[in-house]
Amino acid sequence: MGGSGVSKPVLDKHDIEVEAARLRDAYRQGAVSPVRERHGAATIADAYAIQSANTDYWIAQGRAPAGAKIGLTAKTVQKQLGVDQPDFGVLFSDMEVLDGNIVPAGALLQPKVEAEVAFVMARTPDIARLTTAELINSVAYALPAIEIVDSRIANWDISIVDTIADNASSGLFVLGTSPRKLEGLDLRLCGMVLEVNGDQISFGAGAACLGHPLHALGWLAKTMAEKDRPLGEGDIVLSGALGPMAAVKPGDTVEARIEGLGPVRVGFGKD
Repeated sequence: MGGSGVSKPVLDKHDIEVEAARLRDAYRQGAVSPVRERHGAATIADAYAIQSANTDYWIAQGRAPAGAKIGLTAKTVQKQLGVDQPDFGVLFSDMEVLDGNIVPAGALLQPKVEAEVAFVMARTPDIARLTTAELINSVAYALPAIEIVDSRIANWDISIVDTIADNASSGLFVLGTSPRKLEGLDLRLCGMVLEVNGDQISFGAGAACLGHPLHALGWLAKTMAEKDRPLGEGDIVLSGALGPMAAVKPGDTVEARIEGLGPVRVGFGKD
C-alpha cells in the first residue's frame, strides 16, 4: 500500500485539490480509479488532506457536520490494509436515514452495511485527561446504528490512502430511537446480529471494536482534537463495526440488534 506508513505529506496543493474534486464528482458520475494509481507515494497525511479539502468544500456549500465515523477498528482489517490504527471520516446531517425508512434507489454506488454502537456526545472530552471516566462523562447516551458504507473507488479496490481520502468510505447512517445511558451497559460483551431480509448475515460483539467501543471513542476524541475539529455537544460518533459488513442490493431490508441497545432498521428501494 503506497506510502501507508509515512506520516508526512508528499502531494502539493494542486494534486490535493484535483483528487478531492475527482472524489466529489464520483458521487454523481460514478466510481473512479484509486488515488494510489496516480500517486503511488501518497501518504496517510495526504489522504486526510484530500478528505479535509472536501469537508471544507461541503461546509462552504451549506452542509452541516453532525459528528464523525470511525473505521478500521478491527485488527484483521488493519492488517489487511497495512496500518496499526483506525481512521475517521466526517458525518453530515444529510447523511442520516431515519429508523425504518427506505434509501432511494440510486442514492449510493456500492453500498454495504455494518452494525455499530453510536454515541451522542454531551460535551467535548477533556483531552488533557482522557481517562475512561472522562469519556463516559462526556457521552450523553448510546444508540444502535447501521452504517451504510459506500465507496467512490471502483470495485472497492481500496488502500488505506484511498479509503481515508474518500471520507473513510462513508455513505449514510441510521440511528435507533431508544437512547440508553451508559450506566448498566456492557458494551464490550454486548452481542450483535445483523439480518438482511430476515437472514442472519453478520454476528459480533463490542469487543470487536478496538476491544471496547469507548476505546475507539477515545482514539477519535484525541485525533479530532489534534486536527482542530474537536468533538462537541450533540455530535454523533459511529464507533466502528461490531462484525463483518454485509452487501446489500435494491429491495433488501436490513435490521441490526445490539444487546442492551435494541434494534434499528433500514430498507433499500428497488430500481
